[in-house]
Amino acid sequence: MFDTDETVPVPEPRPIRYYQQKLQSNFQDTFKVTTEGWEEDEQLLVDIYTELYITAGRDVHVNTQHEVLQIDKVWKPSDTETQIQPRDIFKHPSGKDIPIRTVLTNGIAGIGKTFLVHKFVLDWAEERTNQDVHLIFPFTFRALNSLQGKEFGLAELIHDCIHETKDITVEALNYIFTALQSSGTSSYKKSRFKLLFVFDGLDENRLHLDFDVNNIPSVDVTKSTKIEVLLSGLISGKLLRSARLWITTRPAAANQIPQNLVNTTTEVRGFTDPQKEEYFRKRSRDEEEASSIISHMKKSRSLHIMCHIPVFCWITATVLEELLRTREGGDLPRTLTEMYIEFLRFQIDHTQKKYGLEKCIQYIKSLAKLAFEQLQKGNLIFYEKDLRDSGIDVSEASVYSGVFTEIFKEERRRKKKDKMFSFVHLSVQEFLAALHVHLTFINTGINLLEEERTTFKKLKVFLKKPELKHLHQRALDEALQSPNGHLDLFLRFLLGLSLPTNQNLLPGLLTQTTSSSQINQKTVKYIKKKISENVSVERSINLFHCLNELKDVSLEEEIQQSLRSGRLSTDELSPAQWSALVFILLSSGEDLDVFDLKKYSASEEALLRLLPVVKASKKVVLSGCNLSERSCGALSSVLSSQSSSVTELDLTNNNLQDSGVESLSAGLESPHC
Repeated sequence: MFDTDETVPVPEPRPIRYYQQKLQSNFQDTFKVTTEGWEEDEQLLVDIYTELYITAGRDVHVNTQHEVLQIDKVWKPSDTETQIQPRDIFKHPSGKDIPIRTVLTNGIAGIGKTFLVHKFVLDWAEERTNQDVHLIFPFTFRALNSLQGKEFGLAELIHDCIHETKDITVEALNYIFTALQSSGTSSYKKSRFKLLFVFDGLDENRLHLDFDVNNIPSVDVTKSTKIEVLLSGLISGKLLRSARLWITTRPAAANQIPQNLVNTTTEVRGFTDPQKEEYFRKRSRDEEEASSIISHMKKSRSLHIMCHIPVFCWITATVLEELLRTREGGDLPRTLTEMYIEFLRFQIDHTQKKYGLEKCIQYIKSLAKLAFEQLQKGNLIFYEKDLRDSGIDVSEASVYSGVFTEIFKEERRRKKKDKMFSFVHLSVQEFLAALHVHLTFINTGINLLEEERTTFKKLKVFLKKPELKHLHQRALDEALQSPNGHLDLFLRFLLGLSLPTNQNLLPGLLTQTTSSSQINQKTVKYIKKKISENVSVERSINLFHCLNELKDVSLEEEIQQSLRSGRLSTDELSPAQWSALVFILLSSGEDLDVFDLKKYSASEEALLRLLPVVKASKKVVLSGCNLSERSCGALSSVLSSQSSSVTELDLTNNNLQDSGVESLSAGLESPHC
């Protein structure tokens, strides 16, 4: 237990309702208006907020795919999940009256977790929801990081980080905390003061937190204590056990909180297809323009998939609105690289009048270097030390954030001395990182993806400039070896930047159009070779996206033509063509409600090749497909997978044997089935 010094009298404050109303009023002032992306124009949050798809009930699990691309597998809820409304995150998914102290909300970068927190707080402040909560304290880890090693009482920490609490005195907060801590109760419902602490962005945490209760010292909650001890005590439940906690995080950091400290997990899944359309119609007051954007998004598989992410919807809208208004005719961007090049061009065009093209290009190159170096370290938020490590002066960084307001941002802070910077989204950082690697290779011949630069290698570069294909092959090999696909998007951008058509869009930046169709064909050939080597489904799917970035769809077209003609002979398919078939089927939502193996080949080999499609389908028809007990082990693995969507399985008229049925039963008994 944390101690409290009972010899020091703490005056009883005003009724809790008084402080609740003060805090609600202040939060209304803060969250009622907002900006989207890094736009300067403020708008009412309720006017631009589009509901997100949020689920409860599925455990956070390790992913083998780049987080932004996890939706690529097929964006749809599993039957083991329950859709919930933000106001209900502290209600148990079962519907039973089971107390919940800590909720962990998981979601990829840019999916809308912070916006969700702001909307939740605003709804509480405007007395629409959760009025049982007396006080809400929303922290962000990016702000807490700058206080590393410093000492605060909990009340002082709240005042330092949450300026909306200024009307609640330190004495009043200490009275509330002391009363809760001395009561010893762990029941939120029975608690005299009902508090909610929000910690947004666990993935950005750089504090050394220890959640082992045995390692957390007993301290007086009202006295100055290291911030790490206070937070560890709060999250572990050793401090203020009756208070509720809501923690948000990206998937990779979810395991930082021990499972026994989390009562329920939720996931922000982004926009459904109707919500995407709602977003674009809310964003654009011109109905015809909104319809054009929606129509274009649906035509491009890559863009349609990415638009499940709200931030990507904003980037898409920013680019397409500009192009539709200024470019008569001509092609609109269809690949990710084209979209991000147009986004960068949009920034350059809007700033070069004031700063000149040369200065803009210089700034972009510095930002690209920062993006790459910090991406290698896994940093999405940059502090002054990070900037210095990348050779950028803090005053320069402030200029960059003022110039490229929609790419690079100086975070708004109360204390000017604590400066923080970030890119608008992880994908923007990855695009600029790829740009830096590409420019460095073109200008110097240096491959930044090679870990060591020996004297021999430097001499080799001096004597003979290496070909671009070597950079591409190195990037492909690195991406394929990644356990979590963290280089997948970076790879797509790097390959896309080699196309002359893309380089021509940035004439001042990409001055050397070095790539030729011959060089790119070598890269295409290498990608197809990798696809045929039976790489994992996730890697294979990204390799097809890489081919799309290079405008090579030959593998897909071969299979599509065979499917359209009804002459698909699976007996003659190469491993690469099998992978192409899987990619096509996983990318076409209409085929996934019912999967009938006989449409392709009534054989065991076809089933084993198409298991990723089976896993993503609701009804799977395998009757009369000459299956044996060998198939049962593979099917059992699919059924027991957390990400399986199968709810109906037809295995009639197959010779499965008793051992096969036994193996299948193990999968059917899985809690995930």
